[in-house]
Amino acid sequence: MSKIIFFDIDGTLLNHDKKLPDSTKQAIKSLQEKGMYVAIATGRAPFMFKNLREELGINTFVSFNGQYVVFEDEVIYQNPLAPNQLERLLTVSEKNGHPLVFMNNQTMKASVNHHEHIETSLGSLEFPHPEEDKEFFKKHPVFQTLLFCDENQEKNYVGNYPEFKFIRWHPVSTDILPANGSKAVGIQKLIKKLGFNLKDVYAFGDGLNDMEMIKTVGTGVVMGNAPDVLKQHADHITADVGEDGIFKGLKHLALI
Repeated sequence: MSKIIFFDIDGTLLNHDKKLPDSTKQAIKSLQEKGMYVAIATGRAPFMFKNLREELGINTFVSFNGQYVVFEDEVIYQNPLAPNQLERLLTVSEKNGHPLVFMNNQTMKASVNHHEHIETSLGSLEFPHPEEDKEFFKKHPVFQTLLFCDENQEKNYVGNYPEFKFIRWHPVSTDILPANGSKAVGIQKLIKKLGFNLKDVYAFGDGLNDMEMIKTVGTGVVMGNAPDVLKQHADHITADVGEDGIFKGLKHLALI
């Protein structure tokens, strides 16, 4: 296969209403029919986009912002968070009244029974509040944790946890990854297995968690709805996700 194209999900494949535009679905199909390799690169957990993978016929993906990589339904790379570091984080976050959600490839559990920040932010992705199990990380590998606090409160954590990377995705929630993790790392693991050169790798994204990916691949395409700080690193800026951005971007690059 000549080229591989990675797509972020929220704000890239899915529009502002969390729907897959018809033009995007058709564009993906056109890529596949031309023999291009299509994959997903997302901050989401695998269980959070199973239906989307089935709808698009995609079974290769980089999830948890690079911590869990799957090629043709086979896991090829895992980078979990260290349990002892999560225990230290939980102790402090509980004192501060900031809940956590622990995520693995199959499910997610909350450190509290209920919190409005969890309900609000996960609700924006159309997911319900997870069940409580604050010991979950002691029994299962955790590939991403969500910390629920505002941007100012987050600053108290960042300097104290050099082993973690904090990436904000919602006004009241931030992703926590291993410090060495990113979508770019996950993509590199995948293209090494597939034998692609970086110049033949394309990626479409719209968020701060796409920064390394956009800067690393051969051609980084940023959606019109992305923040300016991400657009500065784009090889091409396409239209808003709500204005057929993926279709127009692929057309501009002569991929379809």
